[in-house]
Amino acid sequence: MIKEHVVLVDKNDRQIGLMEKIEAHEKALLHRAFSVFIFNDKRQLLLQQRAVEKYHSPLLWTNTCCSHQRDGETSLQAGKRRLQEEMGFVCDLEEVFTFIYKAPFDNGLTEHELDHVLVGKYNKNPLVNKEEVANYKWMSLEAVKVDIELHPEKYTAWFTIIFEESYHRISKYKI
Repeated sequence: MIKEHVVLVDKNDRQIGLMEKIEAHEKALLHRAFSVFIFNDKRQLLLQQRAVEKYHSPLLWTNTCCSHQRDGETSLQAGKRRLQEEMGFVCDLEEVFTFIYKAPFDNGLTEHELDHVLVGKYNKNPLVNKEEVANYKWMSLEAVKVDIELHPEKYTAWFTIIFEESYHRISKYKI
């Protein structure tokens, strides 16, 4: 099995190296990542519930998909690749902003990412990869906001951070 690597970056998103994904998460090193938010014509967000087999945050709800860019891969290329791999579709994406966050997990790993937030539009239901995704649902941004406030334990750490950081930006985004 080939080990997956992440792109280590500085705070200005300049590449400073590559490292095996688990090692980067164990050492909490800043690396490049992306988060995809897919909306439909009703302005509902497509959420996924992570598969039970995931190495962290299994069965928690999160944004449509997220992952890490490969060396030499743009954020848009990476977003489309993971949409296909996890959700079974591809659509046009637009990068709307980036930000840095750090989120430690109970298993000793830490997400420390310079996250590229990508937004797209899709109106069909996904054909999820069950190795990646346990379930999915469409929710309005307001319903997601309320549910996170009432039940933050149902959501991934990064999604609650991203959502809080980006709610005002995403809610104004013209789909």
